[in-house]
Amino acid sequence: MANDKRTGGIAWAGSLVGSENPNSLGYRYSNPAKRYRKAGDEDEEVQLPTNIVVQFQNRQGEELANNLDIPTASSIDDLQALVHSLLEQQDDDDENADKKIPYSFYAKIEKDGVLDDVEITSTLVDFLKSHEISTEEVLQLTYQPLAVFRVRPVTRCTDTMPGHTEAILHVSYSPDGKHLASGGGDTTVRFWDVNTSLPKFTCKEHKNHVLCTAWSPDGSRFASSDKNGVLILWNPKTGKPIFSKKAHRQYITSICWEPMHLNGGKCERLVTSSKDATCKIWNVRTQQCLLTMSGHTDSVECVRWGGEGFMYTASRDRSIKVWTAKDGDVLGKLVRSLKGHSHRVNTLALSSDYVCRTGPYDHRGTKFASDEDAYNAAVEKYKAFKDQGPERLVSGSDDYTLFLWHPASDKQPVKRLTGHQQAVNHIAFSPDGRYFASASFDKKVKLWNGFSGDFITTLTGHVGAVYQVAWSSDSRFLVSASKDSTAKLWEVPSGKRARATLPGHADEVYALDWSPSGASVATGSKDRTIKIWKH
Repeated sequence: MANDKRTGGIAWAGSLVGSENPNSLGYRYSNPAKRYRKAGDEDEEVQLPTNIVVQFQNRQGEELANNLDIPTASSIDDLQALVHSLLEQQDDDDENADKKIPYSFYAKIEKDGVLDDVEITSTLVDFLKSHEISTEEVLQLTYQPLAVFRVRPVTRCTDTMPGHTEAILHVSYSPDGKHLASGGGDTTVRFWDVNTSLPKFTCKEHKNHVLCTAWSPDGSRFASSDKNGVLILWNPKTGKPIFSKKAHRQYITSICWEPMHLNGGKCERLVTSSKDATCKIWNVRTQQCLLTMSGHTDSVECVRWGGEGFMYTASRDRSIKVWTAKDGDVLGKLVRSLKGHSHRVNTLALSSDYVCRTGPYDHRGTKFASDEDAYNAAVEKYKAFKDQGPERLVSGSDDYTLFLWHPASDKQPVKRLTGHQQAVNHIAFSPDGRYFASASFDKKVKLWNGFSGDFITTLTGHVGAVYQVAWSSDSRFLVSASKDSTAKLWEVPSGKRARATLPGHADEVYALDWSPSGASVATGSKDRTIKIWKH
C-alpha cells in the first residue's frame, strides 16, 4: 500500500453505512490527485430545466404557430406528433396528407462564428447538452419533410447475370427503373430485362473499353463512350445505335444529360468531358456538336449539368469551372473558377443529381400520356426540391479532402472537409439532399451533413478500397461497392456498422446502382457478372 504513490490513505466519509445510505460504504480511499465533489459543489452536472420554449418553422422560414413551451425530454417522435397536430389545426378543411409525413428537425447553432443547421438525432436534452445551448432563449427548430415511402433494405442475391467477357465498369438503371444497362472492358453495351433478369440486347459497336454511360432523363435514349473517344447513342427499346461519332481526341471521362425541367421535355442535349482537356455539348437530334468548352489545362475528370442552368467541370488541373447553360444566356460561357484543391479533382456531386437523373419519374412508377405531361411532372418535382435552398456542389480529390460549394453564387468554398486518409473516389448526395456520402481508397465511407458539410459518422467494415456508393430513393439506406469483392448495406444516419454484407462476387466490385423504384440493387464486378439484390 505504501509504495503506491497515488493512494493517500483511508478517509472516513460517511455517517450511515448500509441500508439507510446505500451509496456510502463508510470509507473511501482519499486520492490526492482527485478532488472529491461534495454535495452542493459548484461543478455538479448542469441540471437542465424540464421545459424549453421553441419556435417551429419550415425550410422557407415561415413560422408555425406561436412560441411553444415543451418538455426538454421530447424525442423526435414527440416533435413530429406536435408538428402534425399544429399543421392539422391550420388546414382543418384540407383532407390532409401531411398527417403521415415524417419530419427531421434542425436547429441553428453558431460554431466559430458560422451559423450551421444541426440535426436533432435523439432527444432535446441530449442535443442541448452536446451543443451547450442556453435554455433561456427561444430555440428555433426547422422541420423538413422526409420521404413518405420506405424502401426495404436489400439483403439477398436473387440473380447472377453472366454475359460480359471482361470486367464490368458500369451498371445503371433507367430513370423509371424498368431497364438496366451495363458497359465494360469487353467493348459491349448490354441491356437487361429487369423483371426476368435476362439479357435483351448486346450492342457491339464500340472498339475499346466502354468507360462511361448515361441514361437520358426521359429514359428514351442511352449514351455510352469508350477509350477511343467515340460517343454512341442507343435506342434501349431496339438495342440499335442512333448515331456514332468520334467525339474527342482522347478518351471520354464523363457524360451528363441536360435535366428535363430545363429543356421543355426534349432531352436532346448532353455534355461530354475528355482527357483532351475539353468538354463538348451535343445535340443528339441533329447529331451536331453545339459547342466546345476549353479552359482547363489538363484532363477533365468529371462533368455535371446542374438543375439551375449551370454546368460544372472538374479537372486534373486542380480547378472546378462553372459554365452557363441557361436558356436566354450564352451557352458555355465561363462564370467562375472554384479553386482550393491541391491535387487533381476526381469527382463531383450535386444536391440535385437524383432529381435531375430521374426526370419525371418517382417511386410510384407513374406512366405519362404525353411528353408534355412528363415535362410538367419534372418541373413540379424540381420546384418541390428547390425549396431546400441553393444548389450545392461537393468535390472530392486526390488531396484526401472534399470541398462543399454554393457554385451558382460564390467562388469561395462553404467548407473544407477533411478526414479521409487516401484519395476520395466517389461522392453521392442522398436523393433528399440532406446527406452526402464519400467513398475513399482508405476503405472507409464517410457521411456528412448535406447543408453545412458537418461530419456525421464513418462507416467502417470494408477491408479493401471503396469504389462507389449509391443511395436508396428514400435516403434511408446506402450501399457501397468495394475492392474486397463485397457490397455493404448501411442504415443512415444511425449505422456505424453495416446492416448487411452482400457477398458472392469472386473479384472486385467496380459498379453499383440502386434502382430509382427502390426495388433492387445491381452490382457489377471484375468477375464478369452482374448480381441483382432484393429484399
